[in-house]
Parts: sequence; C-alpha cells; structure tokens
Amino acid sequence: MFQYWTNLFRKYTSEIGRGFGGMDNPGYRTGSFDGLHHPSDDDDDEMVDIAGATLDFSTTDDVPPLSSGGYNEYGTSGVGGRAAGVNGNGPTKLVDPLEDPVPGVGTYEDFNTIDWVREKSKDRDRHREITSKSRQSTVALLHSVSDAFSGWLLMLLVGLMSGALAGGIDISAHWLTDMKEGVCLNGFWFNHEHCCWTSNETTFQERDRCPQWKSWAELITGATEGPFAYIVNYLMYIVWALLFSFLAVTLVRAFAPYACGSGIPEIKTILSGFIIRGYLGKWTLIIKTITLVLAVSSGLSLGKEGPLVHVACCCANILCHLFTKYRKNEAKRREVLSAAAAVGVSVAFGAPIGGVLFSLEEVSYYFPLKTLWRSFFAALVAAFTLRSINPFGNSRLVLFYVEFHAPWHLLELAPFILLGIFGGLWGALFIRANIAWCRRRKSTRLGHYPIIEVLVVAGFTALLSYPNSYTRMSGAELISELFNDCSLLDSSQLCGYQQPSNISETGVGNTLADRPAGPGLYTALWQLALALVFKMMITVVTFGMKVPSGLFIPSMAVGAIAGRLLGVGMEQLAYYNHDWIIFKGWCSPGADCITPGLYAMVGAAACLGGVTRMTVSLVVIMFELTGGLEYIVPLMAATMTSKWVADAFGREGIYEAHIRLNGYPFLEPKEEFEHNSLAVDVMRPRRADPALAVLTQEGMTVGEVESLVESTHYSGFPVVVSQESQRLVGFVLRRDLLISIDNARQRQEGVVSASQVVFTEHAPSQAPDAPPPLRLRGILDLSPFTVTDHTPMDITVDIFRKLGLRQCLVTHNGRLLGIITKKDILKHMAQIANRDPDSILFN
Repeated sequence: MFQYWTNLFRKYTSEIGRGFGGMDNPGYRTGSFDGLHHPSDDDDDEMVDIAGATLDFSTTDDVPPLSSGGYNEYGTSGVGGRAAGVNGNGPTKLVDPLEDPVPGVGTYEDFNTIDWVREKSKDRDRHREITSKSRQSTVALLHSVSDAFSGWLLMLLVGLMSGALAGGIDISAHWLTDMKEGVCLNGFWFNHEHCCWTSNETTFQERDRCPQWKSWAELITGATEGPFAYIVNYLMYIVWALLFSFLAVTLVRAFAPYACGSGIPEIKTILSGFIIRGYLGKWTLIIKTITLVLAVSSGLSLGKEGPLVHVACCCANILCHLFTKYRKNEAKRREVLSAAAAVGVSVAFGAPIGGVLFSLEEVSYYFPLKTLWRSFFAALVAAFTLRSINPFGNSRLVLFYVEFHAPWHLLELAPFILLGIFGGLWGALFIRANIAWCRRRKSTRLGHYPIIEVLVVAGFTALLSYPNSYTRMSGAELISELFNDCSLLDSSQLCGYQQPSNISETGVGNTLADRPAGPGLYTALWQLALALVFKMMITVVTFGMKVPSGLFIPSMAVGAIAGRLLGVGMEQLAYYNHDWIIFKGWCSPGADCITPGLYAMVGAAACLGGVTRMTVSLVVIMFELTGGLEYIVPLMAATMTSKWVADAFGREGIYEAHIRLNGYPFLEPKEEFEHNSLAVDVMRPRRADPALAVLTQEGMTVGEVESLVESTHYSGFPVVVSQESQRLVGFVLRRDLLISIDNARQRQEGVVSASQVVFTEHAPSQAPDAPPPLRLRGILDLSPFTVTDHTPMDITVDIFRKLGLRQCLVTHNGRLLGIITKKDILKHMAQIANRDPDSILFN
C-alpha cells in the first residue's frame, strides 16, 4: 500500500520543482525593531489612489513596512538567502529558514519588485524538503500529494468564485439599467425582460411592452405618450444616471481607491513582479464588484470586461491565502494571477480559450506550460459556472451570438481591410487623446475633484444619450443589435428595408435577399452616424475616471457602428449595381450577397485591436463571442491591418500607455532596445556622484553598519573584501540586514554596537575582552548577477527582462564599479525616447 501511494505521489508531484517560488511576508511579533509590527489578518487594508495625487497607506498582513524611509535606489537580489544573526557566545550553526526562520527576512516592501531568482531557489528548497520527508512516513506522503494537488484545487475555487461574481454582476447591471426607464409592478427586482416573460398580454409586434412593466411617466403622470411623458422619462433617466454614478465614485473614493479604472495596466505590472499592497485585496474586490454594476448601469461609455479581470485576480489573491505554498510565495502567486486573468476574460466574454490566449499574449510576464494548463482549467470552470447561472437568459455564455452563417466572398476582403485601417487610426487617435486627457487630469486641478468630474460626464452622457435610441441602450445591447442580421419578422429599425413583394425574393431559409433601404433604415443610419461621433468623443473622457471602467465594449461599439454603416453601404451598392464587374459572378439579383452584421463584427474586432494591439487572442475571442467560426479570415485580416496601422503611429497599446503614464516599473517585453550604450554609461555612481555605499566582509561594527543604513535609502548593499580592493564578495538586502541585527540584539547575548559584523565563513581573531562578532554570512547572496562595464545595454536589458532582475552589479576584472537597477534602465530608456526620466514611480 505504501508503495502504491509512493508511485501516485511521484506521478503527480513531478511538476512542483518547476516554476518560481518564494517566501511571503510573515508578521514580526517580538522585538523592538522600529517599524516592524504584527499586522492584521487582512492583506488589503491600505488604500492607494494610483491615478490620483493622494496615497493613503495603512497596515497589511503581507509585509510589515520598515520605518527607515522609502527605498528609491537599489533593488534587492539574492539566491536562497539564509537568515540568521549569530554571535560568538551563541550557537555557531546558521539558522535554516525552513526550520527556524527569522521573521521578516525575505519579504518585500510595498512598491518594490520581487526577486524572481531568489524566490525560485526558495521554492526549490521547499520542494526538496517535502520530497525528502515524503519517504519517511505515510502522513508526510499524503501531505506531499495534497501539496501537488493544491494548485488544481485553487484553480477550481478561483473559477467558481469568479464565475459566480460575474453572473451576479451581469444580472444586477441588466436590472439597474432597465430601472432607469421604469419598474416592474410584480417585483422591483425584475428587469424589463424578466417582468414580461410571464405576461399573457404581450403581442409579437410590441413584445417589449406588458401591463406589468410601467415607465416612470406612467407611474408619475399616468400618461404613456405625449411630450410631458417624454420629458418625465427623460428627467428620470438623467436622475438615475447621476445617482448611480455618484454612488459608484463615492464608494470608490471612500473605501477602495484602487477599485477605479480598468485594472489591467496594474495587473500587468503586478505580474511582472511589482508589489502594490491592497490592489488585489478584499475591500478592492467588494467595492469594485458593487461599483462596476453601478458604473455600467449609469450609462457611461465604459464596459465591465477589463474590471472583471481585476475582480478575478482579486478572487485569486484572496484564495491564495488558503494555501501555504501560494500564501508564502510571491512568485508562485503570480502564476495563479496569470490564470485568474484568463478567468476574467472567460467570464467577461464567455470565451475560455480566448481568455487563456489573452493572458498569454497581453497580460502575463511569466507563463510556463504548467500555468497554461491551469489557466485553461480555471477558465473552463468559470465558463461552466457562468453558463449554469445563465445571466443572459438565452442558454448561452454570450449575448452576441449570431444566427447568420452566410458565406463571404474574396472581394469583400477590401472593405474588411478598410475597416482594419479605420480601427488602427481610431486606436492610435484614441490612445493619444486619452493619455493627453489623463495627463491633464493629473497635472491640473481637475484631478482634485473626481466626484464632480464623474457627475458632469455622467450627466452630459445621459443628456445626449437619451434622444438617440442607439446611445440610450447599453453597450452590450447596442453591439448585439449591430451584429444581428435581418429576418422577415425582425422589427428593428436597422431592418427597415422595403419588404419583398413576393416570397421569391427571399433567400434560402430565413435569410433575405438584398433589398433597397427604406425610410426606417435611413433614420437608423443617421442615428448610428451621430452615435459613432458621440461614442468616439465621450469614451476618450470617460476611460480613466475614478470609477471602474473597461474599454472593450466601448471600443467594440465604435467599430461595430462603423462596420454596420459600411456593410449597409456595400449592401445597397451591390443591390443597385449588381452588374458591375466587382459583383459579377457572385452577387446576382435576388441573392443575399452582403451581410451587414458581419461587417459590424469585423469593425468591432478592428477597433478593439487598434486600441489594445491584441491579435491572436482577439480573433479567438471574437469567434467564441459570436459563434462565427467561418469568419476567422476576415477577422484576422482586419485585426492585423489594424495593428499595423496603429503601430505606425506608436508601438504602445492603451494599457502600456497607461503604465508609462503612471510611471510603473514595467519593462515591456515587446519593446526593442536599439541604443548603442554600454553598462558603464547607465550604472551608478556616475563620475560626479559620491562613491558607492558598500559593506566590507569584516572590520565594520554593528554601529557603523546601522549608521550607514540610516544615512542612505538603498534597498541593498554590495559586500566587498575591503574598501581598498573593492573585490566583490556578494550582496545583502537592507531589510534582511536590519531584521537580522535586531533579531540578534533580542535573542542573543553580547551583541552591542561595538560588535564586529562578519560576512566571512570563519570569524576573525580578536581581543579576549572584545564583544562577540555578529556573523551574517547566512543572509549574504554569494552569487549576485554581474555584468562587465563593457556589456552592451541591449544584452543587459534582455537579462533584466528574462530573469526578472531588480539590480545587477557592474564589475571590471572582479572589482566592483557600480550598480544598475531596474529604475536606472527605465530612466535611461525614457531619456532615449525624450521622455521625463523622473516620471518613474519605482519605490
């Protein structure tokens, strides 16, 4: 039996050793180390307004912050650091962090970058210990098996929780959106569609009207028609829009400033290794879920897809605390967050495969094969959960499912590519305009009044939206309407064609032959043209306000409107000129040649691709979103054209642009470094700077080390043989150094300010009456990453990207010359691009 369990364990735990790992941030309960304290059980109690000027930090349960100042210079590194502070009278054996860790060693400060290499080493040590113990007892073997399956169980919980929240958000948003126009007498909690489902008095021509549903004019004045009823409904629409937007921005500002915006730029930065405490905490999750419903229902030009990625990542981060392997491992937690990003897109669009590709292409910084499998599983579970809830009431995952499957002709690639060009131009224009507006918001008094800004934009949007039926409806309903193809029984204004005089003019099945446009269609086209201009302008101002705001639906709406307009134009052109050479042979009279809904699909993909620069994942999302598998080639052509055109005006997508605007320390993997500079040109200290602050491996006292640490704000210090030789020995972290010294003062006798700090393996000889030395070799990284002074910077940048480094030491023939941090590289790249190098928020 034991052999059976052993074989089972070996089968399912072979993957544990792969991937990054690390230590989390336990509280420091004892001692007088100033600034270290035992944090609360919540990891999200501090709130930071990223897009604003005010930062309000409080305690967390992840990292007890140091009170000795911010770290604005050197990053931290180290492989498999051992934590111990041992004096001459105490035990000489270094403390193993797996057996008796010094609290706080190996943790990270807020707004710092994790050390991927050190995390990987510590996870490998943890795995080796579990494997060795599993051979000793059955209990240890069962613990090893549970450790191996914990990742899959976590993915299951993330999928279930995210799917349930997404279903609740969809249902609530639909209900509140309808409440702006009326209320159900059978129960105020029913939306318009559900209210009329059970009614026996609904006619086919007026299937949206039933006695149970009353507009606000009917309830207040008793009239359903006339100018007064219209004015009452108009005013109630504006009042509800202002109320929803006011509640959304007030809740965000009061309880969770991190809940504003899309969240994807910050998620990308966090996945690259940056730490933003509280961004994925429970308060952010609660407030973002509530305010997302309110913001979408207010009628603002925003979507819920980007914020759903943030919601899913919050769920994953909270659930990680149930599993020790992920709670105490910043790097492995990021593998879970990569999978959660896939879950967010899966529940937003009902596109599990597209979600996995989105996480791989657009969001994730480190995406091993193991994460790919788990992302797929989590996205599957989330999609199944959402389907079980059935929020759209159509027994499908998505609202945009298309019923038409008409073939497209090769010559139609020309208008599809034209839509791609439009999408690329719109994407480039939108990014520039939105970044300019957001920068103005940051740099002027406009940013000091976020509530007023949201109310003004919401009121303006509602005022202009109500008269136009295509701007009054929600973004999802608009896109669904534009994707739809016309049938004989369709009563939409977009289907206001002149009806066929006999049945011979109809196409195969329920499809209709191309028909001349009627008055209803011309009216709809004018309304769509006005809606296009309005959506393009208002989305620029809306995205980035202090409410949850996604960009997928507004961008798709702009493209779908443009595509539908072009599709109807092509349809009428083919109808009246079917004898032209471009239509001969495939578009005969009485045939269904052009499908305007297909053009709307292609236009939506083109505009979304131009804004986000997604390609593969976007195409997969679109055919999962619509069910139009046969339209992959038009979608691919438009998406690639859109990306090429947008890239001609700037290589950054909207999320990368916001990362740069906020100054996050993110090295974009897609960006090429083409400058001919060397490491010596970027490293510090420069010629006019003071000498590099270093520690010597012996000869310095505890008091001298503490004085050096207090006089600087560096996150780490190189250790050299002596001040004269400057031969590099290793690198020690500021945080680990302070914690170890304080731990030695508390737990061991004889450690005073005159005690020597020793980083060598054997303590040097000293006078008999001298205090015992403090041996700190255990916290010293003996293999820090180094480059020579003549290493090209393009190679150095690649090293930082691929290894996730925080800093790299520069040497010449083994002699320490300087240090290059991630911040130095970002500043150097900003200078090359003629941008402000001091805009980096790092640390």
